[in-house]
Parts: sequence; C-alpha cells; structure tokens
Amino acid sequence: MRTALLTKEFPPDIYGGAGVHVDYLVRELRKLIEVDVHAFGADRPGAMGHVAGPAMADANAALATLDVDLAMAAAVGVPTPADLVHSHTWYANMAGHWSKLLYDIPHVATAHSLEPRRPWKAEQLGGGYRLSSWAERTAYLGADAVVAVSDGMRADVLEVYPELDPERVHVIRNGIDTDIYAPVDDRSLLTDLGVDLDAPIVAFVGRITRQKGVGHLIAAAHDFPAGTQLLLCAGAPDTPEIAAETTAAVEELRASRPGVFWLDGMLTLDQVKQVLSAATVFCCPSVYEPLGIVNLEAMACETAVVASDVGGIPEVVQDGVTGLLVHYDAAEESTFRRELAAAVTALVDDPARAAAMGVAGRERAVRDFSWTAVAEQTVALYRSLL
Repeated sequence: MRTALLTKEFPPDIYGGAGVHVDYLVRELRKLIEVDVHAFGADRPGAMGHVAGPAMADANAALATLDVDLAMAAAVGVPTPADLVHSHTWYANMAGHWSKLLYDIPHVATAHSLEPRRPWKAEQLGGGYRLSSWAERTAYLGADAVVAVSDGMRADVLEVYPELDPERVHVIRNGIDTDIYAPVDDRSLLTDLGVDLDAPIVAFVGRITRQKGVGHLIAAAHDFPAGTQLLLCAGAPDTPEIAAETTAAVEELRASRPGVFWLDGMLTLDQVKQVLSAATVFCCPSVYEPLGIVNLEAMACETAVVASDVGGIPEVVQDGVTGLLVHYDAAEESTFRRELAAAVTALVDDPARAAAMGVAGRERAVRDFSWTAVAEQTVALYRSLL
C-alpha cells in the first residue's frame, strides 16, 4: 500500500501540534507501508516540497494556500497515483479532496482543529477565513473518513458538520514518544536566563494565539504565590495586534512581580525538554484544544499539569491524578483566570503533590499514548477503505 500524506508542516518546519503529529505518525507509518509526504515549502529529506506560484506573492494567505494545494494534488499523481491520500489541517484538505476527485482514490482527513471553532482567525486572514472554512467543510463532507484526535473532537466534528455520517468519523488519539520526551537533568537554558532553580516554576509552551489562552495565564499570574516564577516559551504571534497585547501584558506583570521570563523564539527539542522537566507546574490555558499534545509532552517529562477542561484535554489530563482541570467558559473569563491561579497555587504550595502528579502523568503517557498504536490504527483504517 502507498499513501500520499499531505501536510503544511514537516520537519524541520514544525510550529504546532499538527506538525508534531505528522512527524511522529510518518515515522511509524513508514515501518508498515509506503508513504509519500507532500509538505509546504522546499524539498527536504523525507518530503516533497510545494510553494505558491509568483502570482500569489501579494495574494491573501488563504488563496496562496489553495495554490499550494493545486500543486500538491498534481504531484500525488506522479508517476502514478497513490492508493490513498491523507490530509492534515485545512491547509492541505483541498489537496486531498482534489486528489480524490482526480484519481478516484479514498481521502482521509485528520481533524486537528475546526475552522468554525476558531473565529479569531478572521483577524489573521480577513476574508480568507471564509475560504479556509469553505475548504475544510468541502473536504470533510467529501472525505471517505475523518479522523478525530479525541472523543471531544469527534463530538465537535459532528456538531459542526451534522451532514457527516457518524460512521465515517473515527477516533485515533494523538501519541507521544516517551523515549524522546522524558525528564532531563540539563538546566543550562534556565540558568543562562537567570531562573532560580530552587523556586517554583510555572511554564507555558505554545504559540501566541487566542486559541492557546496565553493572555489568561499572564493575567492569572498576578495572583500566583510570592516567589513563583513564570517561564513563557511563546512565539509566532498570529497577528501584530495579539503580539502587542502580549508584550504589554508581560511588561505589566513584570512591573508587579519579579521572576517573569519570556522566550519568544523557537526552542529546540532539548530546550523544550529542559523547560518541561524543570517546571513545578505546566500550564495549558487553551480556550480550544482538540487534544493538546503539549500536555502529553509535559506529562512525559514528569511534570504536573494545570489545564482548561476544553476539547480533548480531559482525555489526557486526569483531574486530581496527573494534574488539575479548570473549567473554561467564554462568558466567565475573569472566573477562569481566578480559578487558574488557584489551581496553580494549590500545586505550588504542595510540591510533594505536584511531584506525585508528575510521576502519574509519565506513567499514563507511557501506558496509553503510543505512536506505534496510532500508526497501526491508521493503517487499519486505510485498509478498510481500499
């Protein structure tokens, strides 16, 4: 069997959870079947690259994306069409849909997020948000199978797209490589920043976007116990506006308390593991999260997690066992921030409890979230469609 896997992100160009998913999924799939990867950008080891044509230089980003999708769909048929095409995120969904129509092959689409659940993207794409929503909807309704990365995500897919036959929506959860993500002793990144390793550390790793809720965390940090440090590993802002908001919020926090550190560039894997391993608490204040691979990464590094209870997060973080969940309601954001601060405080004030949750988190990551199992389930789905 030969599958064409279509994605925006592929190593070394990874900036989000969908890219991490594709990276590890492809590694395991290639042990089982042939996989041709088509990704945005230049050719690289393991993937054929595709870029928008020069006519798209000044076009809306959504139009440029569809131009890349056209190139991808054409390449799927060279030298002969793959047996099946598998697209990831709206960026590549139309390439998968067009490949299905062109070559009469099954199309599998993995739902890492849903455009109608991310209305703030209109700030970023303008009218292109309507195009991205159209592309996702068209591809999902035409797909032979839609993979949801959590039970919560499956429910979301069927709520947003009620025309979909529920039997075509399958849950295959994200995984984690616990050989790669594991506690490390190196703290050089933190000591170079001036982080006090003897004081509590609350860490965040993620993009600066409305979805990730970093603004809620910064606001909640005003109420963290004295001496608690905040380590923000946050970059790639969606818009200049949210970048400016975040900068202003961090400066305000720094004016009110010491121990606020902000790394706004991309970290290496080794640096991410340092941050996760050193943290007393990892905080994930997302307002929308289909699963949240970063929580698995923190758990695998033996760190307690405080997270919102949205989407698939409760399927990863066991409340009271591997961390604490905080209810998020968009109509009660001030309450969410207070309760986020209270949950962090509860673990900072009880380091033994936080450490025990970290141990339980790694045990759960090792036991329940294997990329080998994800790949095997994915191949079984492919075979059912051929």
